[in-house]
Amino acid sequence: MGIILAVLVFGLIIFVHELGHFLLAKANGIRVDEFSLGMGPRLLSFVKGETRYSLKLFPIGGSCMMGEDDVDDMSEGSFNSKSVWARIAVVAAGAIFNFILALIFAVIVIGFTGYDKPVISGTVEGFPAEEAGMQAGDQIVKMNNKKINLWREVTYYNMFHPGETVDLVYERDGEKYEITITPKLDEDGNYLLGVTSPAQYEKANVFTALQYGVYEVKFWISTTIESLKMLVTGAVGADQLSGPVGIVDVVDETYQETKEYGPLVVMLNMLNIGILLSANLGVMNLLPIPALDGGRLVFLFVEAIRGKRIPPEKEGVVHGIGMLLLLALMVFVLFNDIMRLF
Repeated sequence: MGIILAVLVFGLIIFVHELGHFLLAKANGIRVDEFSLGMGPRLLSFVKGETRYSLKLFPIGGSCMMGEDDVDDMSEGSFNSKSVWARIAVVAAGAIFNFILALIFAVIVIGFTGYDKPVISGTVEGFPAEEAGMQAGDQIVKMNNKKINLWREVTYYNMFHPGETVDLVYERDGEKYEITITPKLDEDGNYLLGVTSPAQYEKANVFTALQYGVYEVKFWISTTIESLKMLVTGAVGADQLSGPVGIVDVVDETYQETKEYGPLVVMLNMLNIGILLSANLGVMNLLPIPALDGGRLVFLFVEAIRGKRIPPEKEGVVHGIGMLLLLALMVFVLFNDIMRLF
C-alpha cells in the first residue's frame, strides 16, 4: 500500500508540474505536441487541435512535449519562435504550480489540524531562555532577523545553526522584547534554547488556514534551501541524499504508523508529505543547473539582458552535459537508498 500511495503522491506532484508548463504554453500560443498523464506506452489517446492527449501505462507523473529542444524550429506556434518573456513564463510555470499545489495541500491540512504559532508553553530550568526571563505565553517573533511564523521554524533554526548565539525578539502582552542568548548543550549533545513547544495547535478558519498555509510553504522552501547550503558546505554528507526509493520507504512507514487511526489521518499525513515534496521539487527545478528548468531560465534571462539568443548549439551542449551529470547523481542517490534498506 505504501508503494501505491507514494506513486500517487509523487505522480500527482510531477503531473501538476507538467500541467503548469502546458497551461502557460497554451496561454502564450505555443504548440504542444503531446500532453500525457503517466509515463511509458500509451493506453488511450486522442487528438484535439494540434495536441495529442494521452493516458499512459505507468501512473507516474506526466509530460508536456512542446519542442523546446528543437532549436531550429522557428515556425509559427513553436516554442522557440515566441518572445523571451513568454518562454520564461512557460519554463517557470512548472515550479510555480508545484508551490501552488503545496499551498493547496497546506491549507487543507491546516483546516483540519490547526496551526502551530511560535508561542512557548514554558521554559526549561537552567537553560538560557529561563535565565533571560522568558515565560509561558511569549511569542517568538524573530531569530537573528529571520521572521518566525511557525513553531517548527524555531526548532529547525536550532538544527541548522547549532550552538550559534541568537538575537531573539519575542512578544508579551503586546510589547516586544529583545534578548541575546546562546544555546546550551543538553545531556544528549543537543544545543537547546530551553523553550518548550506550544501546548496545542490553534484552530484555523478560512483566512488563517490560507495565511498559515503560505507560512507552511515558505517554511519548506526555506528548509530546502538551508539543506542545500549544508550539502554544499559539507555539513551534510552526499550519502544522506534520498530519492524515489527513500520516498517510498518514508511513505510506507508513515502509512503503517497511521493506518490504525483511520483514512483521514492517513490522508492528512500523505498531504503533509506532499507539501514537502512539492515545495522541494519546485526549489530543485529552479536551481541554475543545466537541463533543469532553472538552467534553461539562466539562458533565457541572459538572452533577455543581451537582446539576442546564445547560440543554440552551445546551449544544447551545456544542457547535454548537465543531463549526464544529473543521471549520474540519480544513480548515486538510488544506490544510497537501496543500501539504507539493508
